[in-house]
Amino acid sequence: MTNKQARESHPGSDEQPLLSHLIELRSRLLKATLFVFVVFGALAAYSNEIYNLIATPIIAHLPESSTMVATGVASPFLTPFKLTFIAAIFLSMPIILYQIWAFIAPGLYKHEKRLALPLLIFSILLFYGGVAFAFYVVFPLVFAFLSTAAPDGVAVIPDISAYLDFVLTIFFAFGLAFQVPIATIVVVAAGLVSRSDLAKMRSYVIVAAFVIGMLLTPPDVISQTLLAIPIWLLFELGLLLSWFFTKRQERLPEQEFEQRQ
Repeated sequence: MTNKQARESHPGSDEQPLLSHLIELRSRLLKATLFVFVVFGALAAYSNEIYNLIATPIIAHLPESSTMVATGVASPFLTPFKLTFIAAIFLSMPIILYQIWAFIAPGLYKHEKRLALPLLIFSILLFYGGVAFAFYVVFPLVFAFLSTAAPDGVAVIPDISAYLDFVLTIFFAFGLAFQVPIATIVVVAAGLVSRSDLAKMRSYVIVAAFVIGMLLTPPDVISQTLLAIPIWLLFELGLLLSWFFTKRQERLPEQEFEQRQ
């Protein structure tokens, strides 16, 4: 039952629409959670292989005599399964976001749907792009630098749990940083700031990008720069795309904007 049908079938009732919303929300969350566990069940048998794949960038730059170690008693078993569960959530993200979209879409106006759906799809692709950029570009450079930066007499033997935490932090940082175009489009489309005013703030954005790179990445210049530069370029992309979105809004029928008032 949609939100509109619930209101029509129970006029004057406030509790029934709220109850129907909660029931639908529970249903959407259950579907998303079930899908995550189905994907996790399919991947669980390959937990070690998945971890080996994620560990490839650091293993490739370890000294010949070094290997990764597990300092925790249960780490050899739990760490790959933790990574597999996170990978299941990562792969299920389109379904999770679709369930969220299906829940909120009936309450949006037509012009809001026209803006929200492309941004949702674009956001998913950007997040995956940020993770891929971190894995294929950032990790090889960072680990090549860190493996040669150890003082003489210090053996480089990374712990598998610490490495996983490090990898997930970088993945999240780059996936989040790659949402800059979405944030730029939203603030312009919402009228919070004009595109021209935002363009004038470019120098502040560049400084902020390097500060964010410093806060979200390890204390080395390579990873900080590799995060700051994409943030700046994605900001420029957001400025460009916001022009198309604002032009599209200007062409919307006048009555759609009056409905929002």
